[in-house]
Amino acid sequence: MASFFTSDTPLDPRLYGLDDAALEFFKQQTGITEENELKHHILAVQAKAFAVAPYYCIYTFVFTRLRISKHPKYQSALQLGRDCKSALLLDLGCCFGNDARKAVADGWPATQVISTDIKQELWDLGHVLFRSTPASFPSHFIAGDCLDPTFLSSEPGPSSQSLPDLSSLTSLNDLRGKLTAVHAASIFHLFSQEEQASLVRAVAALLSSEPGSIAFGSHVGLPKQGIIQGKAGAMRVKMYCYDPESWNKLWEDAGPFKAEASLKELVGLNGEIGWEMIWSATVITKSGV
Repeated sequence: MASFFTSDTPLDPRLYGLDDAALEFFKQQTGITEENELKHHILAVQAKAFAVAPYYCIYTFVFTRLRISKHPKYQSALQLGRDCKSALLLDLGCCFGNDARKAVADGWPATQVISTDIKQELWDLGHVLFRSTPASFPSHFIAGDCLDPTFLSSEPGPSSQSLPDLSSLTSLNDLRGKLTAVHAASIFHLFSQEEQASLVRAVAALLSSEPGSIAFGSHVGLPKQGIIQGKAGAMRVKMYCYDPESWNKLWEDAGPFKAEASLKELVGLNGEIGWEMIWSATVITKSGV
């Protein structure tokens, strides 16, 4: 439902800018400590990625913002990874994998992190961006369409107690009921109202039934749910956005969750006001305890 740029849209390097935390992270991860050299490296990878996937998050350098670590539930999610030796984290709509890499840098074992995106090329460019290899960063990636029920189904299905071989995953359905945490940033708003509701049910089915298991993330929202139509820079946009109350209800209808969502006001490329919805859904016991 959301619109994208075209691959021949001119990129604007003036939009580049790393905050202190992101600058330190990218220096550590890439080994490039000279700031101008780092900028040119990131710009070069951005150009390659934009030719493959002309997304707003690539055009505006959203991929440099370390969204996962700024989320209010991030430290709670990290604690789950420390408390359970078999804890699994999924980064849904991972792009270059920067959020997954941040979680690994902060202590979540790389071999217990799974990332997914519709395009394999973006993950491959993540290795270029961070100057890594599958051997040096042994996290797992699986390409697929999260709206394809053969890859990620919203319908209940059989699940086993044993963990699959993560290195040979062919479907996220193989992870049903096994994930400790799911992070999803800038993905739900790409889809229609009905598709978002279906994806909520599908992600809910991936989570372990253990109390504390959590889905969390952020995307575009509204004070009152409805359709956004307009222009953001060179891109025309049409997307359906939930408000916090209706978004929480989707999760609470999907299972025994405590859902929390709030809006943060943002200023767009042309000075327009928008809202980012920051949300989480935490598994609770059936009694609500």
